[in-house]
Amino acid sequence: MSISQYIKEIGRGPRGARPLARDQATDLMGQVLDGAVTDLEIGAFCLAMRIKGETPDEMAGFLDAAQARMHLFPASQKPVVVLPSYNGARRLPVLTPLLALLVAQRGLPVLIHGSASEDARVTVAQVLAALDRAPLPAVRQIDCGEAAYAPLELVSPGLKRLLDARRVIGLRNSGHSMVKLMNPCDGPAVIVSSYTHREYAESMSAVFQLRESTALLLRGTEGEAVADARRLPQMDGFIRGRHVALEQGQKGTLTELPDLPRDIDAATTAAYIRDVLQERRPVPASMAQQVEHILHLADAA
Repeated sequence: MSISQYIKEIGRGPRGARPLARDQATDLMGQVLDGAVTDLEIGAFCLAMRIKGETPDEMAGFLDAAQARMHLFPASQKPVVVLPSYNGARRLPVLTPLLALLVAQRGLPVLIHGSASEDARVTVAQVLAALDRAPLPAVRQIDCGEAAYAPLELVSPGLKRLLDARRVIGLRNSGHSMVKLMNPCDGPAVIVSSYTHREYAESMSAVFQLRESTALLLRGTEGEAVADARRLPQMDGFIRGRHVALEQGQKGTLTELPDLPRDIDAATTAAYIRDVLQERRPVPASMAQQVEHILHLADAA
């Protein structure tokens, strides 16, 4: 098989490119994830989409293909809170594990899925290892009150290969957006997702509506789906695709800033997380608010 007919449509530049229908996007991504196309075609696809940008219908089709091929986690007694983690720490400590553990403390099952995209960053997997929490060896049901981490290759080997193309091409591709929007569970879930630039919020919102997802969307911390501890961001919710306003947010930094560690290495971040969980340090206010919004969405899912 070949995806050349699709590349002809999407590869004509920002003005000449034509969007694909959802079913066409599903077929294209299915071939990519199945490994049915050449490396040259994958490179052409990645570059063409990088220049054109995905429409909501195209992204929904990509996710349809991925969902059909995933090793899905069985449904739990309560909706699973899904935390994608693909950016890690650059200047600030990566607090995705803290968010996961705070939500789990409130009785919900939490699944972090991720993969390292840049070797220079501190990853969630490294912080979890410093907390003596090993990654899952296989797909299984996530228990209520449990926070578990699944490497992307466990969930979708094809999607992992697509993300790894960045190391050769040097640019992000559609897969990096897919992992922030997908539901790897065979049952109700609350997808917690983030954007770095405001224009992405509209397209991500449209995808959640098209796929009737229950989700929380906010401007994250260095690409992680965690509210920046230094400010209160706007947070938007989706309940089976219906938009609900959760948090208007505040401009600028908070008047009272949390005592975050200056070093971002895994051991220091893990020590800070232990202190917060054992109430030796307060939960950052914006993160505490995010936890409450997640609980609200889980009740409505």
